[in-house]
Amino acid sequence: MIVKKALVAFSGGLDTSFCVPFLREKGYEVVTLTLNSGGFSEAELKDIEERALKLGSIKHIALDVQEAMYDQIIRYQIMANGLYQQSYPLMCSDRYLIAEKLSEYATKENCEAVVTGNTGQGNDQVRIDVALRILAPHLTNLAPIRDHSLTRDQEKKYLTDHGFEIPPKHTSYTKNQNILGVTTSGSEIDEVKEPKDETFELTRLTQTGQTYAEIEFKQGLPVSLNGKQLPGHEILKALNSLAGSHGFGRSHYIGDCVVGIKGAIWFEAPGILSLIKAHQALEQLVLTKRQRDQKASLDAIWAEMVFNGQFYDPLVQDIQAFLESNQKRVTGTVKLRFRQNVCAAVEISSPCSLIDRKVADYAQRASWTGEEAKAFIKLYGLQSVIASSKKPPKE
Repeated sequence: MIVKKALVAFSGGLDTSFCVPFLREKGYEVVTLTLNSGGFSEAELKDIEERALKLGSIKHIALDVQEAMYDQIIRYQIMANGLYQQSYPLMCSDRYLIAEKLSEYATKENCEAVVTGNTGQGNDQVRIDVALRILAPHLTNLAPIRDHSLTRDQEKKYLTDHGFEIPPKHTSYTKNQNILGVTTSGSEIDEVKEPKDETFELTRLTQTGQTYAEIEFKQGLPVSLNGKQLPGHEILKALNSLAGSHGFGRSHYIGDCVVGIKGAIWFEAPGILSLIKAHQALEQLVLTKRQRDQKASLDAIWAEMVFNGQFYDPLVQDIQAFLESNQKRVTGTVKLRFRQNVCAAVEISSPCSLIDRKVADYAQRASWTGEEAKAFIKLYGLQSVIASSKKPPKE
């Protein structure tokens, strides 16, 4: 008898806990895979492994993908000042790592199916499933809860009836955390109401004074923090702590979901928002107006496509190639000041600065004469002046 084998993306929550015994009952051997993109402690990872094995997994795999997430996605997010609809910092982007690792480890473990706890209600199913169709079209993609239209009460009853504990729910909110920060939804947030301050984790105001942070960029990416060379993902994590302690990085967002509805969440992303603020300030200094104008439209397209499950689309790859070229001059140092929920770029320096004091100091002095300025203005506005003198014909 040929035994079927499935790889389950396992978080230890209700939905993925249901999937393990359900698939075993359908004749599958089950391997579980947990990715830590910055949301689990060592103790939590140990508990997740123990739960997976109790539920019937024959093997549990845990991977730390924080550095991979930075190298494959976040680095381009920084270059692109990547905010979906100018607000949301793409904290869902670790879903692409789930698809990649499911594809990779299904092959390693000789699994014919990959499995997620998608319920059919949210955006993540689109991101993961589209990615899997591209990365591993030969694998069977199962989502038992969505495929059988199960409710949470039915999941709970199934687990109880089969002698398994229901994963405890410690809060009335749905929370997702990774290296980019924390998103919170559910309860009064779904009614577009403000949650209590104790709901938040990364942005509780514990520092009442002001703190400066100096970030060095090379070709659009952060390479050091306060003079210390660090990998990019470590700079991001350090800024999560530093900026968050000043209450910076918390925001409410109502956005357009992939599945066609509006969704309300609160998010805490102090590190990435600090890096984007610093990066934008440096770009203002070193890029030309036309570079910035054209880049802004591509930045928005990149962010929208990543949010909408299209990270592997050729256009995304084209935009990333553009960013690699565009960012060659984005090198320099930015000093940020954190104080009372606010982050401000207060000092910027770069060997590629387009401020040339030999040419001019803004509104103070210039290397051209008054007559030259007057002639420039005359020519610059000539077409507008001519157009305004021409009256349209009467009907």
